[in-house]
Amino acid sequence: MKTNLIKCRTLTFFVSVSIAALVLSTSGCGKGGGGLAGEVDSTKGLKDFYKQYFPIGVAVAPNNLEGDEAELIKKHFNSLTAENVMKPALIHPEENRYDWANADKIIEFAEANGMKVRGHTLCWHSQTGQWMFVDAEGNPASKELALQRLKDHITTVVSRYKGKIYAWDVLNEVITDSDTAASIYRQTPWLKICGEEYIPKIFQWAHEADPQAILYYNDYNTENPGKRERIYKMLKKLLDDGIPVHGVGLQGHWNIGGPAEAAIRESIEKFASLGLDVQITELDVSIYTSRNDTINIGFTPEREQKQIDFYKMAFKVFREKKDNITGVTFWNVSDRRSWLDRRGPAAATKAYPLLFDTELKPKKAFWEVVKF
Repeated sequence: MKTNLIKCRTLTFFVSVSIAALVLSTSGCGKGGGGLAGEVDSTKGLKDFYKQYFPIGVAVAPNNLEGDEAELIKKHFNSLTAENVMKPALIHPEENRYDWANADKIIEFAEANGMKVRGHTLCWHSQTGQWMFVDAEGNPASKELALQRLKDHITTVVSRYKGKIYAWDVLNEVITDSDTAASIYRQTPWLKICGEEYIPKIFQWAHEADPQAILYYNDYNTENPGKRERIYKMLKKLLDDGIPVHGVGLQGHWNIGGPAEAAIRESIEKFASLGLDVQITELDVSIYTSRNDTINIGFTPEREQKQIDFYKMAFKVFREKKDNITGVTFWNVSDRRSWLDRRGPAAATKAYPLLFDTELKPKKAFWEVVKF
């Protein structure tokens, strides 16, 4: 009888320990890869960890869609943006000539791999052919000519990809950075020739070409209070006037020095209060705060830790704001190549701003982003 009692107590002990171990092994696991260090499922892609939150995108060039980069893209991302090849100067280099080849490659890759596509961008003062702004004699184009060309461009491009591109950055970077300028708008060729009236027109033309497409205004420094207010003012007027604007893109070209968490939250909340979708459209986090950040350059442990902390903070905010955020897109695939390279201190050749290193391996920041 005593022996049986000991066996019973021993069995109860081992069952209890087993249950406790099971609880410990699963506690802290949420929608991500696990809350405990070392428990993240390395077979899952970034997009899989955020499946219940929002699509995870990446800006690509056609040459990213081959070899080892293509495999990384297929594993980790479910949305693509053309980094350059859909910008006006590249897709419409001459008045009577469109170059579809590279844009089509991105569409075809996305379709073959079940990915969404964001179009970038229909109207911008930069990377737009000079022919748009002059007449046949080389003189400044009239308002009527410039508007007709812009309408033809938008209608042709959006119509070609109707049903294939789910969202367009219709207008890019039109708001001034200056808090003291007389106008909220940058003094671009479009504004100088056409006045403000081209802004509502381009959203209307895009909507007419594809009524199902989600139409965005896209800009940088949206966390700067003055610029944020100017963007808000423009968007509110467009919405009040019944213009089909559906979302705002916060580019997210950030760095280890900022912006602060509160500023990111405020921007998301302010634009969402207009009933607009919010997307982070061009995310990267440079290890340099400016060209003057010259002490101890390179991917040092100190800079790396600041980048880890920033990415961890940013994605925590994104997850908390999942009811407002409908997508997060990184600007470039990996540290192998970034548009920020050589834009930091003169002696620095790379900015190391992304979640994958030059060998396409996940960095420490990646694991913090998926560990929740």
